[in-house]
Amino acid sequence: MDLLAWEKIFEQKISHLALGDDPAHDLLHFKRVVHLAKDLCQREGGKPEIVIPAAWLHDFVIVPKDSPLRAKASRLAAEKAREFLESIHFPKEHLAEIAHAIMAHSFSANIEAKTLEAKIVQDADRLDGLGAIGIARCFATAGLIKRPFYAPEDPFCEKRPPDDSQFTVDHFYKKLFKTAETLKTPSGLAEGRRRAEMMRQYLAALKLEIIS
Repeated sequence: MDLLAWEKIFEQKISHLALGDDPAHDLLHFKRVVHLAKDLCQREGGKPEIVIPAAWLHDFVIVPKDSPLRAKASRLAAEKAREFLESIHFPKEHLAEIAHAIMAHSFSANIEAKTLEAKIVQDADRLDGLGAIGIARCFATAGLIKRPFYAPEDPFCEKRPPDDSQFTVDHFYKKLFKTAETLKTPSGLAEGRRRAEMMRQYLAALKLEIIS
């Protein structure tokens, strides 16, 4: 069976999993990550038979951002994804590398991406948290967990350390801008910097609107 045929199976499975009330992790998120992963895979010379399944299944187990199990999410996802791949008889020789790529994609898990394919999947997922779509996802998550958009005093963390457990704009400074500078592939890093610059432009526009 070719990869295109496998992808149809992956998408059908994910379409049944990503039915919750979290627009930051819906089916469209998976499709964007897969698209980014394919592009990075081609640019960086990765193995699509590892990258594509891992990208489709990277959030096979979805754990809410504010859950105490968040740091374990990618390990759980890798375990369940491997079980699923075994159940549909995906080639066994690829399962270990796919599982590693899924485990290493998560920021919270802090697992080193040891293969090019794991770096590609990690970059693809993190790129979807940056740029215009990253802004949309950030504020969608804020709505779900009922977190204020910004601090009434010092909204842009100019005189205080960012605290994204309290304020949404703080997340840009606490995590997102740092993520853009730590992407693992040359192609991913270039795209991450482009997206981060767009986010800075957004914050500059926001500042004009909320600070008189």
